[in-house]
Amino acid sequence: MMPNGKVRPCVEVVQACGEWFVRVVEEDQELTRSFEIESFALAFAEGQRMRLGLADFIRL
Repeated sequence: MMPNGKVRPCVEVVQACGEWFVRVVEEDQELTRSFEIESFALAFAEGQRMRLGLADFIRL
């Protein structure tokens, strides 16, 4: 969280139960998408990273 109470944008990727999940957090929104194929999840995460202007995404 940033000092002004806003959430710092981030993109996270995690594998659980045979699926890949991408969590995108920005301002007052949070989106989680699931993918069966790792490369699809990573491509989505990379696109969101670029859209948000982040240096990288987090693999948990």
